[in-house]
Amino acid sequence: MTPPEPTAAPSDGARETVAAEDDPAHSVTLSVAAVARRLGVAPATLRTWDRRYGLGPSDHTTGRHRKYAPHDVARLELMQRALLRGASSAEAAKYALATPVPHPRLVRKTVAPVLTGGEFDTGSPPAGGRGLKLPGASRLARGVGRAALAMDSAAVQVLLADSIAQDGVIATWDDVVRPVLAAIAARWEHSGAGVEVSHLLDECVLAAMVRATPIVAEPRNHRPVLLACMPEERHNLPLYPLAAVLAERGIGIRQLGAALPLDALASAVRRTAPAAVVLWAQLPRYADPGAVTALPRTRQQVRVFVGGPGWERGVVPSPAERINGLAEAADAIERAVC
Repeated sequence: MTPPEPTAAPSDGARETVAAEDDPAHSVTLSVAAVARRLGVAPATLRTWDRRYGLGPSDHTTGRHRKYAPHDVARLELMQRALLRGASSAEAAKYALATPVPHPRLVRKTVAPVLTGGEFDTGSPPAGGRGLKLPGASRLARGVGRAALAMDSAAVQVLLADSIAQDGVIATWDDVVRPVLAAIAARWEHSGAGVEVSHLLDECVLAAMVRATPIVAEPRNHRPVLLACMPEERHNLPLYPLAAVLAERGIGIRQLGAALPLDALASAVRRTAPAAVVLWAQLPRYADPGAVTALPRTRQQVRVFVGGPGWERGVVPSPAERINGLAEAADAIERAVC
């Protein structure tokens, strides 16, 4: 094969062109529509961010269609995470422009830095919800709502972990999780949309509560506390924050999960001889007094507690006791078994 003829050395301008093409910041570019799909925002929103805050594409090639380079997308992701944390658009843009972005080759593998809890505490809260009605909700609850609607499970879990670390499980459940769950349920009732958002949030909350539940090697109670749903009841999420709070107080528990058959529940009571049993019913049709009275009798007294919206209008058979809020439930169980 004849070797190719030698070519002339590239000029300085040509060298600059080659360098620019080899620069990973320019190697992969995305259109406005592609970036909008990636971030889950409207293309008009990207144009607004570009016009108002200078968070636009840095590709200055000729033509009307400018492209976003990887480091441009990284800055937009920083802005979006700041918005999910409750920042206003101006605050989020300032943060995105001031924060160093990772090297373009690493953009796709790098997680955006976590924002500290008080970084955007500026007096006036941003308009909340973005599709969720959260009147009077905290800034953190609105951030969780935005992250859930964006299907950003990482952001949801970061926010929940921050809240638990700062304010504890009870405050996180009452002031952050419950308002967002209620808003998602209301949105579904109004429009029929959002089931996937509800499932994603449930999984994130469950994971956060499990992480917040310490292992109790030497419990204060000699006999365990059983936490279970009523037979056929599958909504067991509220039992996880209760388990976390009880474990924090040194109380030994046994989680039996959702939709436990009545005979299996009875078997668990006989085998563990618990100090207390908590039975959760989310829906009224599962709040069956007969299932409570059917629990086997043991030689040592078992305190029975029932909780959940399903029991609000139902009959609670004696000697079972109704528990309402998370704090009230944890206090009542602690007094009963310790």
